[in-house]
Amino acid sequence: METMAQLGVGIGWRPEIADAVERLPGLDWVEVVAENICPGHLPEPLQRLLDRGVRVVPHGVSLGLGGAERPDAGRLAALAERAVALGAPLVTEHIAFVRTASPALEAGHLLPVQRTRDALDVLCENVRIAQEALPVPLALENIAALVRWPGEELTEAQFLAELVERTGVRLLIDVANLHTNRINRGEDPAAVLAAVPPEALAYVHVAGGVERDGVWHDTHAHPVPPAVLDVLADLAGRMRPAGVLLERDDAFPPEEELAAELAAIRSTLEAAATAPVLGAPAAPAAAVAGVGAAVPAVGSASAGALPDGAHGVPATVGAAAARGSAGPGAPAAPGGAPGASAATGPVLGGAGAQAASGAAGAPDRLPAARTRVGLEQAALLSALVAGTPVPEGFDRQRVRVQARALAAKRADIVAKVAPELPELLGGRKAFREAFLGYARHRPMPGGYRRDALDFAEHLLVRDLPADPAARRRLTVWWRDRAGPKPPGRLVRWARALTGRAA
Repeated sequence: METMAQLGVGIGWRPEIADAVERLPGLDWVEVVAENICPGHLPEPLQRLLDRGVRVVPHGVSLGLGGAERPDAGRLAALAERAVALGAPLVTEHIAFVRTASPALEAGHLLPVQRTRDALDVLCENVRIAQEALPVPLALENIAALVRWPGEELTEAQFLAELVERTGVRLLIDVANLHTNRINRGEDPAAVLAAVPPEALAYVHVAGGVERDGVWHDTHAHPVPPAVLDVLADLAGRMRPAGVLLERDDAFPPEEELAAELAAIRSTLEAAATAPVLGAPAAPAAAVAGVGAAVPAVGSASAGALPDGAHGVPATVGAAAARGSAGPGAPAAPGGAPGASAATGPVLGGAGAQAASGAAGAPDRLPAARTRVGLEQAALLSALVAGTPVPEGFDRQRVRVQARALAAKRADIVAKVAPELPELLGGRKAFREAFLGYARHRPMPGGYRRDALDFAEHLLVRDLPADPAARRRLTVWWRDRAGPKPPGRLVRWARALTGRAA
């Protein structure tokens, strides 16, 4: 695995801060949510950054490589198209699942993958499929989590290390997510960092959050706390990151505050550069921060392109993989946070009896593993978005917190894609209250725009809003977007009786 090209210090590009991003001093690169751009029709501010030579990396959020199903070919093709359009040296995604096939449910957010042999086998195969479909190297991000799966067989450190061994995939380490998991799940960031092969590190994410009632929420809407910068310092003391990126997705601060956060990141990296990395000579501070570093053309060896065959197991670990070694074993993790039952429900923990010696191969096991992983994930996701009972072994309180967080995120995004709805309903507070009531037992049917239309229809079926003038305006809004006229009363009552929202 060849050394990553130096990216430097960058920021997540968002339309709300596009003008500010263009003016930020010393900006080396940006990352863009892949699903939010259209090749051939890039936003003008983003195109201007490209014209200036600022590197742009697409960051996917919808592949769901940790899910039980094979990666969707259309989504892979779309991600590949964006990588080519942006001239990106790599693309990134997440170690997460976002949907289930049976039943067909969408989370609308990133959910943690079981740390079991089954789930690791499925993830590795999905990663190989993605690597074969993408024109540039792939890096995967560790995610933050509120809940812990019962019956886990690997620690996060072991899970990530074996994922790299078996696939050669790079890692995007989010130090804010490591901090989140330290508070929410009692996991030690240092143990994860110690397991990351330096050559596998693609780049690093830094973000802010907030603690409420003992739970850390990775909001990307608050300043980066000192504790997250401490984890960044620990990482930079162990290895030299090719790039570090500040994420901010909401409650955008003034331009000066963004610049100050980027300066704090640079200072952290420069301080770490004064101490030698274990087993390597110290690097100049400018090289560590990456400010002004040249990034070679896409496809060159120095641009981070993997050598032929690197999508498989790296040569340094190939012998171990050939022997079928799955890495060090680990006792099952606790079934949940303090107070959770240690019992395992009927669809959970199915991988526990499997021998680790077969984890690196045995493709004939994959169909059964996919089935078991799919059943487990469907049980959890159904509890989160459809109000079904929480599977045994999970911390029920944490699952409820996660369900509320998913519904709140869903409401926020619907308000962004259909900003007229809060206005029609008398403000954001009234909209949010009505939407959360609608979403409690109604999973997202297929995208946020469809969700907005279904929510409006849900209100109209119930002769809401109560104000006739507001109801007429909502009817007009719905008709303009969904069809020639709202459904007739008979259809509306039938849908209400069956609970159908679409």
